[in-house]
Amino acid sequence: MERIGSTPADDNGCAWFHLSPNRLPKPSLSGRIEADWVVVGAGFTGLSAARQLALNFPNDHIVLVEAQEVGYGASGRNSGFMIDLPHDIGAADYIGDIKTAGMHLKLNLAAQNIIKKLVSDYNINCQLEPAGKYQAAVEKRGLAVLEAYKSGLEKLGQTCEIIEEQDIPDHLGTHFYKKALYTPGTLLVQPAAVVKGLANNLPSNVTLYEYTAITAVEYGKKIQLQTDQGSISANKLVLTNNAFASQFGFLKGRLLPIFTYASMTRVLTEEEQQALGGKKTWGIIPADPFGSTLRRTPDNRLLVRNSFSFNTDGRSKPHLLTRVAQRQRKSFENRFPILPKVEFEYTWGGSMCLSRNHESFFGELAPNVYGALCWNGLGTTKGTIAGTLLADWLAGERNELIDFLISSPGPNANPPQPFLSLGVNLNLTMGQCRAGKES
Repeated sequence: MERIGSTPADDNGCAWFHLSPNRLPKPSLSGRIEADWVVVGAGFTGLSAARQLALNFPNDHIVLVEAQEVGYGASGRNSGFMIDLPHDIGAADYIGDIKTAGMHLKLNLAAQNIIKKLVSDYNINCQLEPAGKYQAAVEKRGLAVLEAYKSGLEKLGQTCEIIEEQDIPDHLGTHFYKKALYTPGTLLVQPAAVVKGLANNLPSNVTLYEYTAITAVEYGKKIQLQTDQGSISANKLVLTNNAFASQFGFLKGRLLPIFTYASMTRVLTEEEQQALGGKKTWGIIPADPFGSTLRRTPDNRLLVRNSFSFNTDGRSKPHLLTRVAQRQRKSFENRFPILPKVEFEYTWGGSMCLSRNHESFFGELAPNVYGALCWNGLGTTKGTIAGTLLADWLAGERNELIDFLISSPGPNANPPQPFLSLGVNLNLTMGQCRAGKES
């Protein structure tokens, strides 16, 4: 058997997890079980894959395993943007090839429709709001990005609006930014609440095991998976665990587990809300990729997300949180000097799975082993639709979205260590420095 050298381990500071509705986790796996399908990783991708497999194969038993608790890992740690639009940072207009951009738009819109329907069908309390997003800038480089992206969106036929400096406080309650580009199609959600709600409403032929880390795997006609207290024998394996897929022997040296960090304030008082002004709910994406993402939540908290680290084992490094919180405090004070006494209540880190060429993996990894992996920071939408479409493809369906995903060349190879860590850490440091006031 191939031993799994590293399993997920996140810090305990995630606001989204602690503020989302409580649920009783499913028991961990104990003893030996058999399944038709086993899906590893119960985030947006894994929950979507397990659900769709269950619908496509109603007589099959699908087992979904999660190393931690649903909502505690990466899917519950992002900023809660379900973005509809493509954003190719390698293209001059951030759109690039119109046909490719159009396919990404279709994928994202399909994911939004899936989530909206499930949230409505199961009455999931996840603060879903069609609030759109603001892409905001203060530095010259960022301002140029906004103009380029506006031009690209217009070529794609998408609605957008430039918000000038004097009007930004009416929208966002801050005088910090020089310009913003508003696009109306983004959904804002409480991400941990979404995945918790999805986990509570899985089809009856799906069995979810939480706190069940896979410790070893053996491939063959049957897939044999071991845990600390049990084992699974399955006909087919579906990996939806992003960078941890490398621990299972796949895409080794091709995935980059990059951690980002966020802090969230306590609830603003009535006086603080009045002093802030602006809209009651909004989300800001930085024009510079290394800048700060911000949210104002429906329960009147403010979130700041910035800072990066390359954690090669995919596990959290809690000792970084104090330094991150100090940096984010400065970012907060730069934007909201009118709120000097608003403290952070939570600080946490969460992983993204990136690839150097910004490509994902979708399809067969080995006989009886399949994967939907590496969403390059867009897991809420791309993971949702890819998990769904992978299950459809496994049921024999083909359409333009499946064909588009399966045609991806996949993540390309990384340089060997120690050059990889040196290069990634240097790029992260330089990027954060270049962001300047955007950070």
